[in-house]
Amino acid sequence: MKVKSYFSRFFVSSIVAFVFLCFVAVITSSVRAAPFISSMPTVVDPGYKIQILVPGSYFHGIHGLTFDSQDNLYAGSVVGQSIYHVDTDTGDISVFIGPPNGMADDLEFGPDGRIYYTSFLMGKVHAKGADGKVTVLAEGLPGINSLAFNQEGRLFATQVFLGDALYEIDLSGQKNTKMIAEKLGGLNGFDFGPDGYLYGPLWFKKAIAKVDVNTGQLEVVAEGFNVPAAANFDSKGNLFVVDTAVGELIQVDVSTGEKKVIANLDSSIDNLAINSKDQIYITNMAKNGVYEIDKKTGKARAVVEGKLACAQGVAVSNDPTGDTLYLANSFSYLKVDGFTGDTISGIRMHTEGKHLEYPNTASVHGDSVLLTSWFTGTVQEIDRKTDETKRMPHGFKAPSHALLMDDGSIIVAEIGTGSLLKITDQEGKERTVVAKDLIVPIYLAPAGPDGVYVTEAMAGTVSRIDLSNGEKKVVASGLMMPEGIAVFPNGKLAVVETGTRQLLKIDPASGAMAPLVINLPVGFPSYPGGLPPYLITGVAISESGSIYVTGDLENVLYKISPK
Repeated sequence: MKVKSYFSRFFVSSIVAFVFLCFVAVITSSVRAAPFISSMPTVVDPGYKIQILVPGSYFHGIHGLTFDSQDNLYAGSVVGQSIYHVDTDTGDISVFIGPPNGMADDLEFGPDGRIYYTSFLMGKVHAKGADGKVTVLAEGLPGINSLAFNQEGRLFATQVFLGDALYEIDLSGQKNTKMIAEKLGGLNGFDFGPDGYLYGPLWFKKAIAKVDVNTGQLEVVAEGFNVPAAANFDSKGNLFVVDTAVGELIQVDVSTGEKKVIANLDSSIDNLAINSKDQIYITNMAKNGVYEIDKKTGKARAVVEGKLACAQGVAVSNDPTGDTLYLANSFSYLKVDGFTGDTISGIRMHTEGKHLEYPNTASVHGDSVLLTSWFTGTVQEIDRKTDETKRMPHGFKAPSHALLMDDGSIIVAEIGTGSLLKITDQEGKERTVVAKDLIVPIYLAPAGPDGVYVTEAMAGTVSRIDLSNGEKKVVASGLMMPEGIAVFPNGKLAVVETGTRQLLKIDPASGAMAPLVINLPVGFPSYPGGLPPYLITGVAISESGSIYVTGDLENVLYKISPK
């Protein structure tokens, strides 16, 4: 394979994927909370049929919300790298700023009419005006998260998770960013009160605080939350807070610290916005949902929502009742019925009493499910019956997939080092390198008792690694961004080639390959400086030969069954 030819084809495929994403994102619905219209790929192997098991959805996780001066609602997505306009009456969705410059964790319109927003993974603060030009106002701030204007028209932003500080942002982008305070405790979605103080949740301290932005002095005004995520004032000076762990919308008296629960909602709510009529809207990142909350009754009206937030890796077990799927959904981990597509159970991000770290892939072995997160460098073993965490070693360098072996050890594909690691202890500290010099290893599949198959995305290969000596044998080459891989009952392989949007059947003995499905909605492009695979497309095969594939462009799950 010629490098120049490969990257030329990869570039073209990325552009196609980008155009396709923009197209599906602007499909609109005619009724409230109408379902997303999922694409139907084409099966080219006459021995199979395809169905949409779980339909797709708008967004790829949804976070900050804001209204413009006309009460038009805008929502931001970090993973989706986009800002969307949301029609609160019809549920219609359109892209306002697309990837990659649209990446937004929080957003707000300024006094000058421009929209300002934080690009969490890029570490930048952006602004876009009426001329359509996107400007970088600040950069080099990983984890830049929340922002708000005060009454004087000054813009402030905070780092959370990848940093912990409050800054003032120069609106011209010409002056250095000024740090106001640091080590605050995770000052997340905040707002300025009528008294001119900044009020916001301290994520890690379970409290609401006010900050004097001129001195950096912080004072706690309310305590006793689980995981407070965002706070906003209405026009009457009432402060409303969302607690993501328990799914509560809470009104807080900032003078006394008294709290009143206004609504009981699902966990993983992330942010809120209040329009000029004092109507409250919130987001749920695990459901790709926007909801209007009735303050009097506590009822939620779904403006738009989805079954999946950001579908990536998938695994399958064969149970007495049928296939059970285990899905890494970025903002949740789900167990799904392989016949109906219904969610059996799961864990949402930041749910009280549960721990989850933005899973990208999943695998199943016995009574355990392994989840990996390249974002947090984590491998998490979960009891597939109780959803309780068995172990969770950290400190990996962008782990992309992991397999649990019969002897209890774990094989981990590590993008950051191009290696396969073997973990032999409960804490994950005993790590040995099984194979190295792999070119972006992504997905693993069993290859007998002493081996694994691995896809190398940037090399365009599928290889077999002998776990006893690390010997590598290439079984297929010339692929464009292979990611998910699974083994058929007859020993042949199913590989998702995201660069061409195909599901391939590969004979590992001869290297012969043929397309099984084409036109899959896969291959979400990364942001500048991001990992080449970014979102990881998963595939799993049951004992009956049914194939399950995720589509990361649309957050959809397909079932491809033998006729």
